[in-house]
Amino acid sequence: MNELEPLRDYLLAKPGSTEERPFGPDALVFKVMGKMFALVAWQAQPLTISLKCDPHLAEMLRTTYGAVRPGYHLNKRHWNTVTLDDSIPSEEIREMIDNSYALVVKRLKRADREKLGII
Repeated sequence: MNELEPLRDYLLAKPGSTEERPFGPDALVFKVMGKMFALVAWQAQPLTISLKCDPHLAEMLRTTYGAVRPGYHLNKRHWNTVTLDDSIPSEEIREMIDNSYALVVKRLKRADREKLGII
């Protein structure tokens, strides 16, 4: 998953997902109910994506994969920045995205989760 369009399609397929550019033209921000779950440096070569992560899992992923490092310009305890250089299997990248989305959705109000069809 190292190309922009398949990555964007996967991110936007999440219930309630939107794409914005609040930090300028170089960063694509993906949100659910106004809360960020992914940030893509879409002009970087290779692409990078920052994802929310449980702190313990974040440390484990950083130890396991050289392409995973503390979140760039984000809370380094709760965010990882992943370089999409094909060194991590696509399935693992999708799992990281799913986990980030789930962490954000879990913190939403019950009414917002119900709007998404997630309870």
